[in-house]
Amino acid sequence: MAHEQLASIATAVTTGDRQAAVAGTQQALAAGVEPLTIIDEGLVPGIREAGDKFQCGDYFLPNLIASARAMSAAMLLLEPELRSRQQMARRLGTVVIGTVKGDIHEIGKSLVATMLSASGFEVHDLGVDVPIEKFIAAVREHRANLVGMSALLTTTMGVQRKVIEALRAEGLRDGVKVMVGGAPVGQQWATQIGADGYAEDAVAAVELAKRLVAATPA
Repeated sequence: MAHEQLASIATAVTTGDRQAAVAGTQQALAAGVEPLTIIDEGLVPGIREAGDKFQCGDYFLPNLIASARAMSAAMLLLEPELRSRQQMARRLGTVVIGTVKGDIHEIGKSLVATMLSASGFEVHDLGVDVPIEKFIAAVREHRANLVGMSALLTTTMGVQRKVIEALRAEGLRDGVKVMVGGAPVGQQWATQIGADGYAEDAVAAVELAKRLVAATPA
């Protein structure tokens, strides 16, 4: 029975059915399924399937956003359950992410944050229009080993460089990997400003984050 419930949750996430994802999660909890099991065997396979469909062209951005929102809604139910059981989902790394100062574009950055969380990262989303100082403070506070910066305007791309320079000036750069993204951003820009990588979409960002963490000495 539990297997069927988990498969149903995965399908709900993949298809972006938020109501079904929430209802399935509630039913699984009521049936005594552990929150971590719901995450590992329900939500995560569902969002991975959505990501695979996006990469091969079967899904488009609205589909991926719907899947991410379905997973986020289910996670809102599971997080207090995890805390009450003093459990934690397995974490690959700790990410500080935000859209840089002067830019208020939300959707792409939020999707990357959700996908990273779904894939096993602890994510601290700073929101939009994030000042340089806030990135630095968050890296310190959360002891992050990854920083993700989005810039959707050519006029705000330079802030990504300034954040990297500030990380270096504060003695934090060696301890974090930096990912950048956004419509006007590319690998050439990432290399130019000293970032560790560029991702063109949320699925690519997850793969990049995993590679960067794997390449970080223990």
